[in-house]
Amino acid sequence: MYVYDKHDRQMAAERVEQFRDQTRRALAGELAEDEFLPLRLQNGLYVQRLAPMLRIAVPYGMLRSAQLRRLARISRDYDKGYAHFTTRQNVQLNWPAVEDVPNILAELAEVEMHANQTSGNCIRNTTTDQFSGVQADEIADPRPYCEIIRQWSTFHPEFAFLPRKFKVAVNASEHSDRAAIQVHDIGLQLVRNASGELGFRVHVGGGLGRTPMVGPVIREYLPEKDLLTYLEAVLRVYNRYGRRDNKFKARIKILVKALTPEGFAEKVEAEWAHIKDSPTQLTREAIEKFQTYFTEPAYEQVPDVSDDLATRRFEDRTFDQWMAHNVDVHKKPGYAIVTLTMKKTGTPPGDVSDRQLEQIADLADEYSFGEARVTHQQNAVLADVRQDRLFELWQAIRPMGFATANLNKLTDVICCPGGDYCALANAKSIPVAEAIQRKFEDLDYLYDIGDLDLNISGCMNACGHHHVGNIGVLGVDKKGQEFYQISLGGSSHHDAAIGKILGPSFARDDMPDVIKSIIDVYVDNRTQEEAFLDTYRRIGIDPFKERVYA
Repeated sequence: MYVYDKHDRQMAAERVEQFRDQTRRALAGELAEDEFLPLRLQNGLYVQRLAPMLRIAVPYGMLRSAQLRRLARISRDYDKGYAHFTTRQNVQLNWPAVEDVPNILAELAEVEMHANQTSGNCIRNTTTDQFSGVQADEIADPRPYCEIIRQWSTFHPEFAFLPRKFKVAVNASEHSDRAAIQVHDIGLQLVRNASGELGFRVHVGGGLGRTPMVGPVIREYLPEKDLLTYLEAVLRVYNRYGRRDNKFKARIKILVKALTPEGFAEKVEAEWAHIKDSPTQLTREAIEKFQTYFTEPAYEQVPDVSDDLATRRFEDRTFDQWMAHNVDVHKKPGYAIVTLTMKKTGTPPGDVSDRQLEQIADLADEYSFGEARVTHQQNAVLADVRQDRLFELWQAIRPMGFATANLNKLTDVICCPGGDYCALANAKSIPVAEAIQRKFEDLDYLYDIGDLDLNISGCMNACGHHHVGNIGVLGVDKKGQEFYQISLGGSSHHDAAIGKILGPSFARDDMPDVIKSIIDVYVDNRTQEEAFLDTYRRIGIDPFKERVYA
């Protein structure tokens, strides 16, 4: 993975000291809150319902074991002993004191981490598939391009104060999209043209929140050398024409819709014509330099253990379930990708304790070349596990609570922190997630239901990505009471879609039974091997509505 050079270290250190002085002046009353607000936001610092919140960047979701241990120590020394994995692969602290944040940032810089541009109206942390670099169906490793975008966008003076926040995601798998690129401001899909040359399909104008949209394609093929110049053209058009008079209409998706995708693309192409041959154009040497930052670890020749694994799976059904659902195919023979599920019933989705962070660090050192990854689904990944150590690893993680074999199932809930922490939330998310998990604890029943995305957000800002859940849950306020609105049919994958609202909202205590009724309709109407989303698309929303509101 990428390691800081002297320029990165200098920039991080200078940024910490700059923010230390800004914080001192703010606490002394020398900076008004409206002056301090954009400064603290671009350093990841929010003021939430009960305490400040600090969002820490995890570029492309990758963490070294030393970084995990530092996060554990910071959460213990400056917080309440736990952190939160977000849907954009970042880490949040929910209880730091404002006066401690400069010290936290200084400690992060020591292990090559930061909180730069994790908030504010700027280009946020670039995300990608948690299996990047190791998945078998990858067109090319997307991480070098993510790092190129990160270095280009960090402190870019022209794009420091955009009309609204801006998010970029990159995907490289031909058959899956674990990065949800079509609901980002810019989504990049790695492709090859008819000549086999590498490039990108460019989606622009996706996003969730109050006006959820799937990002249309504005360019089917962009040569890799033109990546930055084209992104710059997109940002310039947005900066010039995006609305600044109304923050609810300031996202690029509103501009793309207003101009139409074709009209927006025309403006981008016109702008790009002026800058495509500028020094920002990538050279082959520059691309290859970034690719050297992501070399393969020291893979070994691993003996064939397929017969041994088959025997163990036959003898131990629990291990077999874990292998079937939490272990994925690796591009290297003899290795496997293992997802550590953080969704054991009773654990708030995304939350991870200081002890668990240290355990993940230990597991990374022991089993995966000292590296772990954070996922869009708020889990963790060990990307390079020897197959002859899978049974040993499974035995190690069971007492840690990381071996629940519910990956991509109904109880693998994506969930924002909600009203327990967030000042913007209309309702709590975590208790609803736990109640649903308890209703569906039977793994055999979960496997019968099959893969299903359940996403929960506490407000319309959609940090839980409820719009693109196969089943989406949105917390709403009804005369001071917490209620929950359900949508069906969303998807964040290659077949991206925005879910449709089922009808009137429900009280919190009713939610597990409501979800059960929805599942019953699916089970009653599905054909053999038909997934929930396929059944929904075939029969429509009415049968679900009739059952739930009967």
